[in-house]
Amino acid sequence: MQLRLLGRSGLAVSRLGLGISGWGREVDEDEAATQLKVFRDAGGTLIETAEGYGDGAAEFILGELLADGGRDELVVMSRSESAGGGRKDLLAALDSALSRLGTDYLDVWQVSGWDAAVPLEETMSALDVAVSSGRTRYAGVAGFTGWQLAAASTWQSAFPGRTPIVSALAPYSLLDRAADDEVLPAARACGVGILAAAPLARGVLSGKYRAGVPADSRGASSADERAAVRLYLDDWSRQVVEALCTAADGLGAAPIEVALAWVRDRPGVTAAVVGARTAGQLTAALASEGLELPPEILGALNDVSAG
Repeated sequence: MQLRLLGRSGLAVSRLGLGISGWGREVDEDEAATQLKVFRDAGGTLIETAEGYGDGAAEFILGELLADGGRDELVVMSRSESAGGGRKDLLAALDSALSRLGTDYLDVWQVSGWDAAVPLEETMSALDVAVSSGRTRYAGVAGFTGWQLAAASTWQSAFPGRTPIVSALAPYSLLDRAADDEVLPAARACGVGILAAAPLARGVLSGKYRAGVPADSRGASSADERAAVRLYLDDWSRQVVEALCTAADGLGAAPIEVALAWVRDRPGVTAAVVGARTAGQLTAALASEGLELPPEILGALNDVSAG
């Protein structure tokens, strides 16, 4: 798998990342082990997790799987989700993540969400402490708007010795291009690498919802999942999915491959982060690595998904 530098850093990551939000919830440890092997065998290095994934179980499972070795070959990224922006709580959340993962350090630690009640300089100082203490090698943010990302990145670059922001996790797909308006331009201007979350729009861009909601799909599971999937089942979304499937047929590829290749190669995107319930689903996503979209297909997908 091809590697890319994350933002203006020297950290190389695979251009497809493995998100493990389902581990410890709908993915048990045996299946997780299989997924990790499939991902590593394909040359994948970037693992994305968070404290809330499986209420911490995802990080625990990943730590168990890496206990026998191979930790240094991966880029492990985690993020705080409930700590707010205070330095004390953020660093406590980081220490808890390290404990669950059974490791002394993260490769990338991301602060999630802008906390308007806490001065930006305090939140950013937690990143400085985390790096200077060796708890993480690099720092990033998640869920920031464009101006928030620009403010954080500018603050960190304003004084020598502060930890630069190298990554920003943001939803981005053919069915969700909101990041085009502010987040992607801010990231490019600041030298921050975008990690595209939900690049398959809850699986809708696989094409499996074209004829309805399959009984074994996420859209037919919990109420929260049903609501999340149905956000992408309106008339406009159906038009995008139909165009995607037409493009995939013309290329002799699966819709999932085309959707991921489109996200992966958007300007400013370092990697697309994909989750899977099964190793088979992950294998299908990894097949996108060999696909390069022709300019005419890119143009058509850009136009139909622009809204």
